[in-house]
Amino acid sequence: MSGVVEIVPIAGMGGVAVGKAAPLREEGEQPRHSLSDATLSSLPVARRAPNRGSPIPLTLGITLLYLGLVVLLPLSMTVAWSLRLDGEQLRQVILSPRVLAAFEVSFGAALVAATVNGVFGFMTAWVLVRYDFPGKRLLDALVDLPFALPTAVAGLTLAALYAQSGWIGAVLIGWGIPVAYTPTGIVVALTFIGLPFVVRTVQPVLMAVDAELEEAAAILGANRWQTFVRVTLPTVLPALLTGVTMALARGLGEYGSVIFIAGNRPFVSEIVPLLIVTKLEQYDVAGATALAMLTLALSFALLLIINLMQAWARRNLPR
Repeated sequence: MSGVVEIVPIAGMGGVAVGKAAPLREEGEQPRHSLSDATLSSLPVARRAPNRGSPIPLTLGITLLYLGLVVLLPLSMTVAWSLRLDGEQLRQVILSPRVLAAFEVSFGAALVAATVNGVFGFMTAWVLVRYDFPGKRLLDALVDLPFALPTAVAGLTLAALYAQSGWIGAVLIGWGIPVAYTPTGIVVALTFIGLPFVVRTVQPVLMAVDAELEEAAAILGANRWQTFVRVTLPTVLPALLTGVTMALARGLGEYGSVIFIAGNRPFVSEIVPLLIVTKLEQYDVAGATALAMLTLALSFALLLIINLMQAWARRNLPR
């Protein structure tokens, strides 16, 4: 593309100025326009139109109504029913030896199951994200099976497998490890229903980890363990803690998959949800709601703890 020389007369000076004009455009070439900074700054900026309707948007009102009816109303009724007991009656219900033993079994089994899921759930998420192998999509779908399977069906299946005559239980009995109708069976059931919480919480975070950071650490001389501890783990730790806590909170209130394999023996393998059902069958609604309120308070405390741990991890762990 060649240019042309343009002769421009200079007014009041009797002379001309010779300069090189802009290059000629080829046929069919679109003209090029450029805007100065002043022109760009003078352009109007698109702004969101203010909401001139009601003070509360319709979607916000529907959301608050839905949450109030589905979540807040049942929880408030639980608190209201438990308040029918005076302080002494409430203390007798909560601090009775049978109730304390049930909370010890429920919380202990849920804690062990959540810890197991924290380890093997993280490994499962790691394999699903970092490796390609035949049957990967099938394994990924199987992770969600505890969500889709009715809890009663899961409990019956686990009881049949781990009973003394079951495929797995018969082998473990030969080694002196009874599972069905013991607290160990409760741990097995809670591990089964809690696995998806950890995997589905950690998996998207692992997918978002920048591989270039791990490559840079390897170039700088870090081995695989150092790269995992100092680069990968700080990134996924808040999500891992969230998944473990969600599995723990779910395990505290799990009922359907546990009663068939627990044995339900007081002071041995009786869980809090079963004790609540027992009190309801005895028409002790206030006592049942008192236990439900205590379980609810524990779940809220767990959620508060995990939020504080996540905030600490975001502030103090390296990124």
